Amino acid sequence: MTKTDVIKAAFRAWGRELYQKTSLSQVARELDVTKAALYRHFKNKQGLLNEMYVYFFDEYAAALKADYERALQTEDRDECFLIMSRSLARFYGLNRDIFVFSLVRVYGNRQMQDAGEQLARRGVDLKRLLKFGESAGGYPNLVQFVMATVIFWLGYFYKTHVCFSETASPDEAGALVERELVFLERKLGAGLGLDRETVAALDFRELEGRLDGSLSEYSEDDRLLRAVAAAVAEAGPWSASMDMVARRSGLSKSSLYSHFENKREMLAQLFLTEMERIIAYIEVSREKSSRAEERLYLVMIAGASYLRSRPEFLVALDWLRLRNLNLGDHALPRLCRVFQGIDLEGLGEDSPDSPDSESQTERLAWWIFFLTINILMRWKVDEPAEWSASLFIENIAGVPNECFRRLYKFIALGMKGFDV
Repeated sequence: MTKTDVIKAAFRAWGRELYQKTSLSQVARELDVTKAALYRHFKNKQGLLNEMYVYFFDEYAAALKADYERALQTEDRDECFLIMSRSLARFYGLNRDIFVFSLVRVYGNRQMQDAGEQLARRGVDLKRLLKFGESAGGYPNLVQFVMATVIFWLGYFYKTHVCFSETASPDEAGALVERELVFLERKLGAGLGLDRETVAALDFRELEGRLDGSLSEYSEDDRLLRAVAAAVAEAGPWSASMDMVARRSGLSKSSLYSHFENKREMLAQLFLTEMERIIAYIEVSREKSSRAEERLYLVMIAGASYLRSRPEFLVALDWLRLRNLNLGDHALPRLCRVFQGIDLEGLGEDSPDSPDSESQTERLAWWIFFLTINILMRWKVDEPAEWSASLFIENIAGVPNECFRRLYKFIALGMKGFDV
């Protein structure tokens, strides 16, 4: 048993539960050795985690290096980003355990040192690719949209091919990844393929003025759900305890159990109740226009507006997005229905032999929702020394609508939307 064997076993063992638990006993069972045998390589669990970070960035940089050098040589912005997107998607598409680690322990860890710096030390300085001036700048910038779309594609890929990595040969897995790259490249390259002139002519400000301005604060009846959301926002879904919720709501712990049988039911009720409300609000907003192009923007800006008005739920939702607790499947049909009646050219016209070609509306709905949350959660609050839920909640209402106008152009036209 080598040091690398232990590291790879930790990726597998801890990744199965998305790092909800990280004990050396799990790793020992994975390797069929005693826990004491692990101490010959690592002093403790934190030592192993530190080495996992090093291993991750070493593998990540090595996989990207050749394509990174090639991307540096091109003067075409879109081709540069496509080269790096393909490279990233292939690497993660064939390394599920590393993908889960990166999602939960790197990108999902707000106190982790900037991943870009780690890659730069290994010869992959992604900042050098931002050589295309203001067309990729601002907030949110094109790199953010491209990266978020790649991460979304990978998450959706593993959701719909959950067993492929365990049952397929390397060649079969590679072929499946290449097949699915059709969706990714099409969306990055052309979005929904809408008409450029139509998109350029949209009056976003006028459309935003059509939204129902009656979004209200939590009512007294919502006090308990707000307490749940605030506890999850502060501590995350696994660490948020019934005691925390009881203190925030002013109820005794015994009274809390009269509302929720357990913590999982509590999280599920929060998620499904708020999802139903946001979808109802989006549906009302969608009907403010009969034009498909306008309806799409109304759906997007309504969703963003609702989440800005419910910052505790937004942070809780982001935890659920990064750490799949299997609470969202019940909301899928509801979320997809907001796109009914939007007859957009290009909608659902992905590769006809795509393995999930019948669920393109579902994928589109989650793609837009994922990117919306990504924009909101990455909003900078005067660069505080340490991210905190309370500081974020105080400032999230300040995210300007311009961010979602940019998102609309990207969804409608792909990377070329940044030139409109």
